[in-house]
Amino acid sequence: MVSLFLFSSLIENEIGPLFFLIIYFISLICGNLFALYIHRNHGDYSSIGASGAVSGIIFARIALYPNLGIGFIILPFSIPSWIYGVLFVAYSIYGIKTKRDNIGHEAHLGGAIIGLITALLIQPSAITTNYVTIILVLIPTFVFIYFIIAKPHILMANNFSLKKKNPPLNFEHKHNIKKVDKQKELDKLLDKISKRGIDSLSKKEKKRLEEFSS
Repeated sequence: MVSLFLFSSLIENEIGPLFFLIIYFISLICGNLFALYIHRNHGDYSSIGASGAVSGIIFARIALYPNLGIGFIILPFSIPSWIYGVLFVAYSIYGIKTKRDNIGHEAHLGGAIIGLITALLIQPSAITTNYVTIILVLIPTFVFIYFIIAKPHILMANNFSLKKKNPPLNFEHKHNIKKVDKQKELDKLLDKISKRGIDSLSKKEKKRLEEFSS
């Protein structure tokens, strides 16, 4: 929310409160929807919070003011907005792929990109003046989104697999699977005996039959 406070006044003064709210809520909704789509086969996943909306406001500022500095409380200097945007996208992609934390990187990235695009739709003149920044932010993002949706195996990103994950097997499950496999093997041997007689079994098959009988 500190980030929202720092970035909101400039954007609101530039585009007005109505468009500011449009960017905020579109980024909020689309960010969460993007996260839910990525995890659509993960039944225990939920996407809650306004972080996608905050990211959308930040990237709306980046779209309109790419060279304006962004400062950090713990650092004595600021960096241009466009550098922050590129680093943010790179970190979000890394976070989505590795899943080493509980941060909703998917909602952040989705909200950020929607916020940037919405700001450009509101002020299309920024496209001609800030096209380099827009390309640097959007192209790697769209390429990554394409791969995690269409070709997740290329990134080896199991988190985005279009197949449903099988839950890990405990000892009881493994034991039951072994019992089923043994029963199938025994049924196969008995079926062979009923059709061709016990002499049709090989030495190995007879040994297995004795093991099942013991």
